[in-house]
Amino acid sequence: MEKGNHSLVTEFILIGLTDHSELQLPLFFLFLGIYLVTLVGNLGMIILIGLSSHLHNPMYFFLCSLSFIDLCQSTVITPKMLVNFISEKNTISYPECMTQFYIFAFFTISECQMLAVMAYDRYVAICRPLLYSLIMSYQMCSWLVVGVYSLGLLGATAHTSCMLRVYFCKENIIDHYFCDLLPLLKLSCSSIYVNKLVSLVSSTFNIFFPTLTIICSYVFIISSILKIQSSEGRYKAFSTCSSHMVAVGVFFGSLTFMYLKPSSLTSMDQGKVSSVFYTIIVPMLNPLIYSLRNKDVKIALRKVIEKRTL
Repeated sequence: MEKGNHSLVTEFILIGLTDHSELQLPLFFLFLGIYLVTLVGNLGMIILIGLSSHLHNPMYFFLCSLSFIDLCQSTVITPKMLVNFISEKNTISYPECMTQFYIFAFFTISECQMLAVMAYDRYVAICRPLLYSLIMSYQMCSWLVVGVYSLGLLGATAHTSCMLRVYFCKENIIDHYFCDLLPLLKLSCSSIYVNKLVSLVSSTFNIFFPTLTIICSYVFIISSILKIQSSEGRYKAFSTCSSHMVAVGVFFGSLTFMYLKPSSLTSMDQGKVSSVFYTIIVPMLNPLIYSLRNKDVKIALRKVIEKRTL
């Protein structure tokens, strides 16, 4: 298919979450509130971990990185969506769309891998407590985080490179609220076989394998917890993992529904709802889940507040 046969698209029109005009303003205020909570929660978590010396351990090092990922991922998606709620014409240029897609893919893949790393950290802490300091050294934690972001960079580059090879003709209406993979591929007027192949490989590597790692980690963790004699000890061990289990369930559940479920069984409206969870809701919930269910975070927050009020 020759490039000269096409009137290539220079900008896209985003349909958004809904085309009902009476819902635009209420949705604007709803998602503005969610975004503000996301900003305060994740920035607060990063600052709190940085200021509290007793939170300077591997678990909170990874949690700080997760908060950074959530903050960036939400910022890539939500502000543009908010503008579209109050704009008459919701357009995004081709370069902006590809840039948004690249950054979104980078942080989404990074979050998948980061959640797997956090599960491994909990496995070592509970199943190998005597070796925890040796295994999860500063160097090891640093390399794990570098590996997470490297995989995110590799995956995002692969996806975007393939997307840049796709031709978009006169059809430029994206039935979504941001430049996501599947809605963009629906507009293609060239072969998307390579894109689908890369998507399948990437989804398997960045969703299936992290999920498998997390499941295996928690099988060993639960087995170890059940061997603890005291009920207080079992509760303490389980409470350190419950927050992560909730965050993993919501994130991977919505991501799997969007990318691993056959497209013939998933409508675009269902895809939008699923996307809202892992791009907007999860980044808001993560700091709340980890702070409300974590005694160390509550103590650190209380100490920081007391220092500032003295």
